[in-house]
Amino acid sequence: MTTYFGSDGATLHYDELNHAGADRPPVVALAGGAAMHPRYLGDLAGLGDAQRLIVPHLRGVGHSPLPAAVETASFWRQAEDVEQLRVHLGLDRVLLLGHSAGTRLAISYAARFPDRLAGLVLVTPPAGYLVDEPSDTPALIDARRGDPVFDAAVAAWATGPGSHDDAGFNAWYRLVAPLGYAAWGEREQAHAATALYSFAANRAYFSVEPPADLAQRLAGVTAPVLVVAGAQDCSAGLAPVRALSGLFPAGELAVIERCGHHPWLEQPAAFRAAVDGFLRPLV
Repeated sequence: MTTYFGSDGATLHYDELNHAGADRPPVVALAGGAAMHPRYLGDLAGLGDAQRLIVPHLRGVGHSPLPAAVETASFWRQAEDVEQLRVHLGLDRVLLLGHSAGTRLAISYAARFPDRLAGLVLVTPPAGYLVDEPSDTPALIDARRGDPVFDAAVAAWATGPGSHDDAGFNAWYRLVAPLGYAAWGEREQAHAATALYSFAANRAYFSVEPPADLAQRLAGVTAPVLVVAGAQDCSAGLAPVRALSGLFPAGELAVIERCGHHPWLEQPAAFRAAVDGFLRPLV
């Protein structure tokens, strides 16, 4: 584990998966949750064997402390930390990959520092705050009703956490976790068990609203963008994710079948084929 200085001078941490060798340009991978420990990303289906992976511990998560000024830990403001990390790594431009809520941070960086972005991969991004496309998650959920475990997860999602602390939030996630996968076998259950949230960091992540014209700003992001969607993603949906890809001048969409919210775990070969094909000309 290594460190760098954030936008306010705080010591922030990141993991480096350097199987590919120091001569390979890094991909900075931003975890979702929001505020889930990045261990759930693993090595992104072996992506670390092809690229250097830099995995920050976001504010209040893992070994990076939560600041006294909580707005510094918002996804809008943490874009400044990503810029500090780029400078620390000695990169002229950065390749970013974000998953789920981590795509909010990745998009914030792209909008604020477009000239420093080499490429952007958005994996199962929540897009309702950026596009007008109606969500198709109700239809995706209805297609799976009748499975007792899935139905219990839907009910727990509607109820919300039992208490507003780490223990209550993590207990609630364990109940709703089946919503995040197209199937709920041993592999998916083992992956869900790696999830660890920080409730305070989760709240801080959403403490600053992005500018009202954020969607319009994305027209100025000229770097290549790959948006990865799960065809059975009952969290982010499919239709809004597809619409998001159209906001970027160089945006493209990869839809992975028989897949929910975690493509690298559920369909690793298809995930790697999409991401590798996108990254190859960039590196």
